[in-house]
Amino acid sequence: MSNEREVLTYDLFGTATRELAQEVADSGFVPDMILAIARGGLALGMGLGYALAVKNLSVINVEFYTGVDQRLDVPIMLPPTPAAIDLSGLKVLIADDVADTGRTLELVHEFCEGHVAEARTVVVYEKPQSVIKPDYAWRSTERWVDFPWSVLPPVVPGALAH
Repeated sequence: MSNEREVLTYDLFGTATRELAQEVADSGFVPDMILAIARGGLALGMGLGYALAVKNLSVINVEFYTGVDQRLDVPIMLPPTPAAIDLSGLKVLIADDVADTGRTLELVHEFCEGHVAEARTVVVYEKPQSVIKPDYAWRSTERWVDFPWSVLPPVVPGALAH
């Protein structure tokens, strides 16, 4: 991996969120629910919820990254997970910050399959090696992305950022 990084500021994140919302709206997809993947997809899910006038937001917590370009062997869902009955028949927009390997998006998309009317994925950044091609992506990059919410170390002594 190159030392060059993609740097996203809070201002650019606002622009990205609004442009992604417009892309979703222009595609004709009207989600009943936004399912944000925690932690990275929380801000995007909230921003899209407001921009698309979707009040039904839910969260699914998936652990995969343990550090910069360091991850578990496979992504794992952490409890509580949304009950499948809660998703029954809904059009769901799955939101995350980045599709790097794409395995987190793939896991959540598979979780939704068979329970929802339709599931689409949206990310701020997609990478060419992702195993899943997001339905909506603001930018494509091969670089590591510095997100404004995770670039600084935690204020809690000894805690890990990723």
